[in-house]
Amino acid sequence: MDKKKVAFICVHNSCRSQIAEALGKHLASDVFESYSAGTETKPRINPDAVRLMKALYGIDMEKTQYSKLISQIPAPDIAISMGCNVGCPFIGRAFDDNWGLEDPTGKSDSEFREVIARIKEKIIALKESLKKMD
Repeated sequence: MDKKKVAFICVHNSCRSQIAEALGKHLASDVFESYSAGTETKPRINPDAVRLMKALYGIDMEKTQYSKLISQIPAPDIAISMGCNVGCPFIGRAFDDNWGLEDPTGKSDSEFREVIARIKEKIIALKESLKKMD
């Protein structure tokens, strides 16, 4: 069976969705393909996210990822909003899930680590649920 395409969406595609894409590729690439996108883009991925993902997982997001628009990724089978506290992006269809994560941009490393840990848990849970459906 073809792997599902999972899109992690937030407004700027520079922090939470990028972390989810990186962790999805790192932890679940055997079950689903991970993409991230936004309704707007930033010139670069959040430097704190880049630094902490390197420290925690040895993943260099700047080497493998960039901020992109929804129109620049394949049509997803599953679309996940990272948290709509900023205002939910419109992607032309309903979201399958909203992870309700606060944007850690500008906050402490411990708050960043907490968001990264929650994303990791949710990626693993998504992987398990998709494996059961297969």
